[in-house]
Amino acid sequence: MKNNKYNYFFILLTLFIPCSNASDDLEIDGLLLNKSISRFGYQFYSEFSNYWREFPSTAGFNVEIKETVIPRAGTKLVLIMNNKIIYATHLGRKLEPLDERVEQAVHSVMDAMARSNMQTASPDMALNGW
Repeated sequence: MKNNKYNYFFILLTLFIPCSNASDDLEIDGLLLNKSISRFGYQFYSEFSNYWREFPSTAGFNVEIKETVIPRAGTKLVLIMNNKIIYATHLGRKLEPLDERVEQAVHSVMDAMARSNMQTASPDMALNGW
């Protein structure tokens, strides 16, 4: 009976111990998060994600599309890459073509990715240029 109790405790203990080796090696790169709330925001995300899939190297970059409602004026859409705001635009209440804004956002993201790669490639350069 005493042995049975220890066996039961050992089995429970082994089931609830987390596997730390697997979680240390898991890393998700090239993630595109959608935090839009309006129809225009979802449309912007849809068009931007089509471009995002075609980017050659998104490893190490995570982009978040965040939308904030501005009462009676529309919404503010912000692109955040690795916790830095890289693009912001205002979407009105009426449907407007988003192609130009999506292309501007894509160019901003590509520019920010190039700058980030350049900063990591040349560690002797300071962030402020001095």
